[in-house]
Amino acid sequence: METERLIMRRWREDDREPFAAMNADPEVMEHFPATLTREQSDAMVDKIERQFEERGYSLWALEVRGSGRFIGFAGLAWQTFDAPFLPAVEVGWRLARSAWGHGYATEAARRAVEHAFTEAGLDAIISMTAERNLRSRAVMERLGMTRDPAEDFDHPFVPQDSPLLRHVLYRLKREGR
Repeated sequence: METERLIMRRWREDDREPFAAMNADPEVMEHFPATLTREQSDAMVDKIERQFEERGYSLWALEVRGSGRFIGFAGLAWQTFDAPFLPAVEVGWRLARSAWGHGYATEAARRAVEHAFTEAGLDAIISMTAERNLRSRAVMERLGMTRDPAEDFDHPFVPQDSPLLRHVLYRLKREGR
């Protein structure tokens, strides 16, 4: 898949090193409980690729058109952890710091949403993040997603004493676009 400035593609072996570096960056992982080791990062790529095989969609590797530079991921992820609004498909993204502030997350997420509602035939998608992650929340709002504060939740994978525990939930329905 492509956007004006990005190529959204399946993962390649040479993506693993820059992806691991991105996941080890404390600023990139500021709104997650911890940075990832190389092994954890590689396991995430393996899980992403399995989801492509099982569902036909997942989190696409993002490459800047013309340069071939890997900058992160955006796409669709099947979520099944214990929460009242799951299972559901989440639109999500994570970019290397060097790619922040260029509108890439919104551009790629818009294409992922289009894929969700056209090619994948989904009726609705969600997105979630730590309450204090204002940058990601702004992307969700630019996508036209809406939040009902009554649906905010404590994420079960975040330690109870973490400032990241409280998460916000955004939704978008196909007919609401």
